Amino acid sequence: MRRKSSGKWIDVFVWTTGIFVYLFLALPVFVIVLSAFSPSEYPKFPPSGFSLRWFAGVFSSGEWMDSIGVSCLLLMIVTPLTVILGTAASYALARLQFPGKDAIQSFILSPLMIPQIVLGVALLYLFTMMGMNGSVAGLVIGHMLISLPYVVRTVGVSVSNLDPKLEQASMNLGAGPVQTFLNVSLPLMKPGMIAGAVFSAVTSFGEISISLFVSSPTVTPVPIRTFSYIEQTFDPSVNAISVIFIVISVIALMIIERTIGLSKTM
Repeated sequence: MRRKSSGKWIDVFVWTTGIFVYLFLALPVFVIVLSAFSPSEYPKFPPSGFSLRWFAGVFSSGEWMDSIGVSCLLLMIVTPLTVILGTAASYALARLQFPGKDAIQSFILSPLMIPQIVLGVALLYLFTMMGMNGSVAGLVIGHMLISLPYVVRTVGVSVSNLDPKLEQASMNLGAGPVQTFLNVSLPLMKPGMIAGAVFSAVTSFGEISISLFVSSPTVTPVPIRTFSYIEQTFDPSVNAISVIFIVISVIALMIIERTIGLSKTM
């Protein structure tokens, strides 16, 4: 009886702690979302009314729209490039045997372990010497650097679940290596590629550490514009941008869960 009673109290403690942790994490998001619809000139919680003026202000502002355009351009360039390179790297690392394989894999995944501010400073010096600092090309390279490991990891999950016998059967039936890859391997890796594309897009769209060093006043992504805006003034426009980011993140998580499953990407 004592064991059952103690086990019951442990369950109650675990559930109570979990609820408080989730509330602690969700409360700031809840406050930001509600404040974004406030009609007042400054963030207010709870809001005194309901208004879409700050969302309209964001989309009618030339500066905000320029930054959104830069972020969308980076997303459209970075996402397909990282998916192509990440898929090729994942497949090669899984199927080929060559000297230094583990070192190359560690090198590709190293941006996940190196502080991003260190990468930002390194890219700042490199791009300044090359005359690329403050350009779209510099931002693309910086965003690809930190997005590629996520693609390699998610696509690697699909490659590890790919049965080599299916590829062997395809080649035994007369298909060449290229045909086998395009018609057998690639469709089976599609869930990982979709999840990798989503991770890459979200990482690029929300990146601030590296962008802070390699951006310029004429090429400013949304996170840098938000950072600068908070330093100068603080109205619910920032909350409206935050809500847009939250919606994008939720959609991304839903896509990952439906394509490959969140538990398989961790």
